[in-house]
Amino acid sequence: MKVAIIPARGGSKRIPRKNIRDFCGKPMIAYSIEAAILSGCFDKVLVSTDDPEIAAVSKQYGAEVPFIRPSEIANDFATTTEVVRHALNWCEAQSWGVEIACCIYATAPFIDKADLLLGYDALIKQDVAYVFSASSYPFPIQRALALDADGRVSMIQPEYLKTRSQDLKECYHDAGQFYWGRKAAFLNDEPIFSDHSRIILIPRDRVQDIDTQEDWNFAELLFRATK
Repeated sequence: MKVAIIPARGGSKRIPRKNIRDFCGKPMIAYSIEAAILSGCFDKVLVSTDDPEIAAVSKQYGAEVPFIRPSEIANDFATTTEVVRHALNWCEAQSWGVEIACCIYATAPFIDKADLLLGYDALIKQDVAYVFSASSYPFPIQRALALDADGRVSMIQPEYLKTRSQDLKECYHDAGQFYWGRKAAFLNDEPIFSDHSRIILIPRDRVQDIDTQEDWNFAELLFRATK
């Protein structure tokens, strides 16, 4: 059995109620739910929330909310892995026989059902623990700069000062959309960013972290320009 687990707590501080705030015509979480359902990958699409309003909106868009997330893993310090592990343990208690899960963030309006399918295919065919979405940095991170307390500039990796950009190794970052994983990997808290993981590469114009109002505004502009 395969399940999607969408963590969506009610206590977002930087953008209040962002999981169900209107984003280009729909509650933000609707995009994640709809992509999961349209992918056809999952036997169940679950939302893990502590909030009745989020639960109601999630059900409206086709997700199941079979439990209310405990308060101890619904605060600012709870990790995504803890939330996924709780959901999987709940599924185990129901004897659902889950073997594979996909954690999908509730704030991922650029998520695409095709990428979810690619992730599942890679997990099965490559026999790895995890497959997650990632994107490339737009500028070589080897040229990153640091500032000291007085504003003086230094290179973090000065050994690359004279290396041509085209000779620097391309680097990638988590795209913050989805994380396919085997049940045992999630339950054993195996690290996702390791050599037993693979990535699905997402184009930069479909990746945007949304933590501040500025992020939100830019994401809406990008969404309208690309959809």
